[in-house]
Amino acid sequence: MVWTGWWNETRLAANSIAAYATDWVSPTLRLGVTGLSRSGKTVFITALVHGLLTAARWPVFEAQAQGRIARVRLEPQPDDGVPRFPYEDHLETLTARRQWPEGTKRISEIRLAIDFASNAGIMRGSEKTLTLDIVDYPGEWLLDLPLLAQSYAEWSRLAIEAARRPPRAALAAQWLAATTAAQPFDKASESDARRLSELFTAYLRSCRDERVSLSTLPPGRFLLPGEMEGSPALTFAPLDLEGREPAGDSLAALMEKRFESYKRLVVMPFYTSHFATLDRQIVLVDALAALNAGPAALADLEIALADVLTAFRPGANSILSAMLSRRIDRILFAATKADHLHQTSHDRLEGLLKRLTDRAIRRAEFAGARVDAVALASLRATRETTVTRLGRPLSCIVGTPMPGEATGGETFDGASEVAVFPGELPADPTGLFAGPDAFRGDDYRFVRFLPPKADPSQPLPHIRLDRAVEFLIGDRLA
Repeated sequence: MVWTGWWNETRLAANSIAAYATDWVSPTLRLGVTGLSRSGKTVFITALVHGLLTAARWPVFEAQAQGRIARVRLEPQPDDGVPRFPYEDHLETLTARRQWPEGTKRISEIRLAIDFASNAGIMRGSEKTLTLDIVDYPGEWLLDLPLLAQSYAEWSRLAIEAARRPPRAALAAQWLAATTAAQPFDKASESDARRLSELFTAYLRSCRDERVSLSTLPPGRFLLPGEMEGSPALTFAPLDLEGREPAGDSLAALMEKRFESYKRLVVMPFYTSHFATLDRQIVLVDALAALNAGPAALADLEIALADVLTAFRPGANSILSAMLSRRIDRILFAATKADHLHQTSHDRLEGLLKRLTDRAIRRAEFAGARVDAVALASLRATRETTVTRLGRPLSCIVGTPMPGEATGGETFDGASEVAVFPGELPADPTGLFAGPDAFRGDDYRFVRFLPPKADPSQPLPHIRLDRAVEFLIGDRLA
């Protein structure tokens, strides 16, 4: 759990008391949606909002299945300083243009009001309203939160040690060479600081390439700088300090100052203004991309998911905690793109996700939060079929592969539907983590598909989206 200092903790407590007083009059649930790059955050939010607005037939979502939701409507978001999530634009991109929308690059929000008939005790049948605020933010920002508890020297040591291990070593070679040649205790030079920062950023970007697909890549704003691109707070890099204390005018002192500025100007405002206000959280995980990239990517994803939970304040909310220290009482880890596998592997994908998040889940449950894992497809891009090959039936999926996707020696043009045998995940995911002989980088190659043809006025096809919605908000609609 992140500790932000007495002053910020006091501010957070004051904000929690104000939110509790408001919630007593008009119940509000703030749902955070995050995940690392290309995990499907934008599609998830679009499908969630669309399904609620169109009263989709979601059998696992009890309030909707029981007909207790009278109406759902979009409302103006409460914070005029935060961009609105462009739901309508993303829906048009998915359905009219059949393209996947651009990924999350900044924080955004969207508000829904859900009018429903209560199903609880003496309030049974009475109409109530739940305000649902959905907060979308990049997972890379979440991985920045542990920096609040680190010094520049500690962060530098950990970053350099990680960069020297495969597969990062080859990607970091140019930056590591420049770092080794640098003189941290000589007088600071802006050109040296900028050159090292640019090389470090290039290394982080190369780690995110889908062929490598590594996950633990803080500082997150180096990859998604937005309006801060080129600012001094984003112009620093790790240095080997050899246990020494840098002088005030040295390159190391300049880098340390900017590291602390990054925490103060970037990380802390995100935490106090947005992250610490959440009640529930879903973390989307692209486990298939990690499998495509190989065992190092899978191991790095496991580390990233453990780091993610260190940023949360998980726990069961009592009246006192709701007033003084808002906690995330439900966390859902979701393996996305389940439609890229045949249904016979969906439970296996869920098993893999549970194995990846085992340490994180046990920590959160110990704190009293409810935690679950699910394999889903927010927008289902494929259907299933059986193909006979050499006299044997194969469980295949049918869809339109994205242009340039390739498998079995065939490259697709993005214009035609094809049947693809996606392979099978192991029944026991433990073998994927059991050593270099158990899992090779070329063992899996999952094809990416274009969005399906869909009518925007009708509910969208999905896999287990209703299960996710029931876990995240179902109890608040009782």
